[in-house]
Amino acid sequence: MSLFNKVLASVGIGAAKVDTKLFNSQVIVGDQITGIVEIRGGNVEQEIADIYVSLITTYIRESDDKKYTKQGVIGQYRISEKFTISPNEVKEFPLSITVPIDTPISGGKTKIWIETGLDIKNSVDPSDKDYIDILPSKLMQEVLNAVQDLGFRLREVECEAAPSRLRAGLPFIQEFEFVAISGPFRGKLDELEIVFLQQQVNTLDIMMQIDRRARGIGSFLAERLSMDETNLRLTVTTGDLPNLNNKLFEIIQRYS
Repeated sequence: MSLFNKVLASVGIGAAKVDTKLFNSQVIVGDQITGIVEIRGGNVEQEIADIYVSLITTYIRESDDKKYTKQGVIGQYRISEKFTISPNEVKEFPLSITVPIDTPISGGKTKIWIETGLDIKNSVDPSDKDYIDILPSKLMQEVLNAVQDLGFRLREVECEAAPSRLRAGLPFIQEFEFVAISGPFRGKLDELEIVFLQQQVNTLDIMMQIDRRARGIGSFLAERLSMDETNLRLTVTTGDLPNLNNKLFEIIQRYS
């Protein structure tokens, strides 16, 4: 019977199970996620080589004019040494991980989750998936608020594959796409895209794409050649916050 149970456990039937219980499923980038990882033994004794926790999202990659959805690992953490779990035994391990500062924020098509897995030799590895809500830092939120104060509506949020010169350690960047529905830029811009780049405590580097609405003779050619787009980088600091709306207005106005 024991041998039969071991065979079943090797294919995941009656094997140990993992369940992550988060204390906070909503967290600001740079802050900590905490909780408990519970391991419940199955029908047979099993040796667990690792408990690993991964912070994961998805992003879009284009190839041959087709779009593919890929998983991107933002961070991976080992939270235990090798141990043995007896039948029906319950073990708990504390979980505390810092959300990397370049983690995309939740919204639009961007979903983020924690995946907890057990590494069990010669067996199907059990796993558990818990969605979390990642909130922007203060500087990021202030930028998003200022753009909306200027009459823009957030139309789409999506992570896309990007060359290394435009990103940090991750294979993608997160784009915030806005459309002007009121205010001084309505009718002037097709869209405004913002990407948050490097971030520190008091500074935030931003890439902005201003997509002007082409007009008059040659507008069709301008659209086809992307001559109506301006890409620029700027830095926002905590010192800019009292005058942030005006700073962004002047930059967008200059290239509209």
